[in-house]
Amino acid sequence: MKKIVLKGYITIPAQDLKAVQLELTTHIKLTKSESGCVVFDITQDQSDKHKYSVYEEFINQESFLLHQQRVKNSAWGKVTTNVERHYKIDGLD
Repeated sequence: MKKIVLKGYITIPAQDLKAVQLELTTHIKLTKSESGCVVFDITQDQSDKHKYSVYEEFINQESFLLHQQRVKNSAWGKVTTNVERHYKIDGLD
């Protein structure tokens, strides 16, 4: 089993910022409760309120892919449709 690590950032359009911020706490809570989630950290950039750093670790590819599937069908997935994602993912086959 190979650990999966995702790191990078997201940029949120001004018109979506409030909705994303309102949903963020729930998204973090749900993700951290997922089986296989080791670390899940999202932090707002100090100089750009539209940019958030993202760092995730999952125990294996299966748990990471299950997380991705859950996110697609969640409220977070809906409010972040227009978000730009800039990620590097290590450990995927």
